[in-house]
Amino acid sequence: MTIKEALNQAVIMLKNENIEAPKNKARMLLQTTLKKPKEYLMIYDTKEITPNEREQYIKNVKRLISGEPLQYITGKQEFMKLNFLVTKDVLIPRQDTEILVEEVINIANNFKNPVILDLCTGSGAIAISIAKYVKNVKVYASDISSKALEIAKKNAEFNGVKNNIEFVESNLFSKIKDEKFDIIVSNPPYIETDIIKTLSKDVQNEPKLALDGGKDGLDFYKKISENAYKFLNRQGYLCFEIGYNQKQSVFKILENQKRYINIYCKKDLCGNDRVIVARIG
Repeated sequence: MTIKEALNQAVIMLKNENIEAPKNKARMLLQTTLKKPKEYLMIYDTKEITPNEREQYIKNVKRLISGEPLQYITGKQEFMKLNFLVTKDVLIPRQDTEILVEEVINIANNFKNPVILDLCTGSGAIAISIAKYVKNVKVYASDISSKALEIAKKNAEFNGVKNNIEFVESNLFSKIKDEKFDIIVSNPPYIETDIIKTLSKDVQNEPKLALDGGKDGLDFYKKISENAYKFLNRQGYLCFEIGYNQKQSVFKILENQKRYINIYCKKDLCGNDRVIVARIG
C-alpha cells in the first residue's frame, strides 16, 4: 500500500464516521505514524509503507474515531507559535487561551521585572508562553497534578525557558509560600459538573480534573479570587479565562470581594466573552 492509498483509505473511514476535516486529520495521523513532515507525504505519495506502518496507522485512525483527541495521538499541539507535548494527563491548549496569554503579556510589559504566577498550569502552555515572550520575567507555575507538572517541565525545557520558570505542586495557593506576584493568571476548570457528560467524546477524554468547575462551574473563580489578593503586589493583576456565558457571574464574584477594581472583559476571535482582568485596589 502506498502513502496515497493509505491516506485515501483513512479519509474514507473518517468521513464514514462524520469526523470533521478528515483529509487534514488523516494526514496528521500518517505524519505521526511515519514520523515524517507533511512535505514528505506529498513528494513521496507513491512510496510503499510497510505492513507494520499500515497496521499502526489504522490503529491511530480508529483511536480518533473512538473519540480520542487527535493531539493525544500525535502527542503535540501548537500554541502561541510554540510546540507543546500533550498527553492524556493535561488539557489540550486551545487557541481561545491565546487571548488570555496575549493580555497578560501586554500587562507584564508595564513592569520592569515582572513576577507572575500561573495557577492550574497543566501542560504549561500559559506559563511557558509568558516566559518566552516577556523580558526579564520570573514565572511560577503550579498544578495539583504531579503528572501534569512532569509534562510542563518537559515543555519548558523543549522551549528553552526552564530557567525562567519554577514549578510547584500545589492545590491552588496551598504550597505558594511567602511570594508576591505582579500578575496571577489562571485558566481554571470551569465547566459545570453535569455538563461534562454532554460534551463531545474527544473533550470527555481530556482529564476531568482540568474540566470540572463544580456544580455551577464557578468553584475555582471563587477560591482563587478569595485568596489572590494575599499574594499580589500593590496594583497587581488577576487574569482569568472564562466560559462564554460566565462573564456576569465572575464579575459579581470579583466585585463581592471588594478588593478588585478596574474589572474588564475581552472577547475571543469568535466574539465570545473569554478573558476577565481585575486589579488590586
